[in-house]
Amino acid sequence: MPSSPKFFHARQQNLSTRRSTTTLLLSTCLVIGIAGFLFGFVAILRPVNNCPHSEPKSVRVVWERDTSGGSNIDGFGGVLGSGDGKKRHKVMGFVGIQTGFGSVGRRRSLRMTWMPSDHQGLQRLEEATGLAFRFVIGKTNDKSKMSELKKEIATYDDFLLLDIEEEYSKLPYKTLAFFKAAYALYDSEFYVKADDDIYLRPDRLSLLLAKERSHSQTYLGCMKKGPVFTDPKLKWYEPLAHLLGKEYFLHAYGPIYALSADVVSSLVALRNNSFRMFSNEDVTIGAWMLAMNVNHENNQALCSRDCTSTSIAVWDIPKCSGLCNPEAKLLELHGDESCTKTPTMEAEEE
Repeated sequence: MPSSPKFFHARQQNLSTRRSTTTLLLSTCLVIGIAGFLFGFVAILRPVNNCPHSEPKSVRVVWERDTSGGSNIDGFGGVLGSGDGKKRHKVMGFVGIQTGFGSVGRRRSLRMTWMPSDHQGLQRLEEATGLAFRFVIGKTNDKSKMSELKKEIATYDDFLLLDIEEEYSKLPYKTLAFFKAAYALYDSEFYVKADDDIYLRPDRLSLLLAKERSHSQTYLGCMKKGPVFTDPKLKWYEPLAHLLGKEYFLHAYGPIYALSADVVSSLVALRNNSFRMFSNEDVTIGAWMLAMNVNHENNQALCSRDCTSTSIAVWDIPKCSGLCNPEAKLLELHGDESCTKTPTMEAEEE
């Protein structure tokens, strides 16, 4: 029996409804799938909140209280404080030379070269350049190492001690601790992070920092483009990032760079757990500076391979992240008149 028109049209309408329902379900599943992928992707990129007691929660400077009943003095007339209303020592630039418990030889070589080994010599250098210099180091549970450090401090009095564990794998935390402590102790126009395995010309660094700048928020260093995704967990994303043209961003080489006071004050105001920490310290700082939208000032004189009339910091780039065999190389460079006695010439603008 032939189907009646009524029956035929009803069936056709039913099939159309089913197709629409199927299409709607497929679209919904697709949207949910894409949303799930994006959620998972964002979750991977978000900072991981570890156990609240696994990371340093506060950064402060450690010093010995003056038993004579006076104030806490750092030996250079600067009263130590941490935002408690005490006077900060005024300098144009504060240079924190990052060092560790295994770098006794490097510090010995530095004190025999561009960094004076005596208290009066450091004072004269500060007066001549407007720069204060201190070795920056954390603490350790090794009583023997701490005992040796105390002896070195008593002899030279050129350290800034941080209340943070000295551990190579946590250099980004130490760097943040340094900037916070330096800002608390010194009223400075620039805060310089330097490593203990570079040869430095303090006079030229002083001239560089003293230049007039239109930007109050300045990130100064020898700039390079480095990978964004240094975390091993994110290595899978690098090919895609490369295709998107977002694999690299500009940041300073780690051996030496400087942040202006306005930049450091912003770092100090933020809580420690507000920062995304990468495994590499220079990448970490570069990421923060990118997020803060500061002015990047590139100066290649901060990463010279040889001593020249314009070099400010000399180290074996790119072979080593500093001087290769620094204990011997520092002494060798200091004996070269091209390092110590060449007149200072203004470098060409980058």
